[in-house]
Amino acid sequence: MKTSLITGCILIISVAAQAQSAEGRFYNKSERVYDINDRESVSQTVWHDDNGGRPPVSYSYLREADVMWSRTVWRKLDLREKMNHPIYYPIEETKERINLVQLMLNAISEGSLTAYDAMNDEFTTPLSYSSRKNFGSWVDTIIVENPDTYEPEKKPVFHEFDPSTVKEFRIKEVWFFDKQRSQLDVRIVGICPVAENIDPLTGEVRGLSPMFWVYFPELRNILSTTRVFTRFNGNMEMTYDDLFWKRMFSSYIYKVQNVYDRKIADYSTGINAVLESEKVQNDIFNYEMDLWEY
Repeated sequence: MKTSLITGCILIISVAAQAQSAEGRFYNKSERVYDINDRESVSQTVWHDDNGGRPPVSYSYLREADVMWSRTVWRKLDLREKMNHPIYYPIEETKERINLVQLMLNAISEGSLTAYDAMNDEFTTPLSYSSRKNFGSWVDTIIVENPDTYEPEKKPVFHEFDPSTVKEFRIKEVWFFDKQRSQLDVRIVGICPVAENIDPLTGEVRGLSPMFWVYFPELRNILSTTRVFTRFNGNMEMTYDDLFWKRMFSSYIYKVQNVYDRKIADYSTGINAVLESEKVQNDIFNYEMDLWEY
């Protein structure tokens, strides 16, 4: 009888403790954040944490002798396309999510990511601290009235970088055929955000300008610990690294390696440029199919 009473008390205490733990998990009163479960597969922080989160997906082992064929191409990823909106939004950082360009800028300013010159996609010219300190920011001068002398005077106004001005990303990638696995594969080499070039005097947009290049394998450690929005399942733990690994983005080829080092737009325009871009993509996929005989 006494043993049954003790057992019953232990059960009641354990159930109460579990309920209290569940209440703290579902609704954390100190942080005022509601969540239905503890997220363990991806780090809770939107920033890279060496003690949390999963590492990026490992590439398959590749020997130089196994690369039977390769071709380097450059893509444009237009953030105005609906499929690419998870990369563009949110404009302002939240506790759960951050847009890709802001994530890259945070890493660069922190020193955990290296930015390279926008005009050199070979990653041989790292930007100095002074040149990368205020990416996209600019100083304007306005005329104000001096409250003491009532005379007009110039006053500098600092404008911070606006992530919404980044309208596209440029991606450098290498397609290759691995004869060891008999598979056509691709590796992203670098990524470059492209922002609107705004005239500081008139505020008018003067086209798009590349900001900097980032070596993608170095960026993957940060992408793999940052969640990205999933359209059909809000509880799906998908990271930026998963998005690029599964190629869940829309893009088109604007340059392919050639002896002249020219872009498609340099020798073709309009619908012909679109057809040339699709031809390059089809040639890559057809290469694998042409290796098989039936």
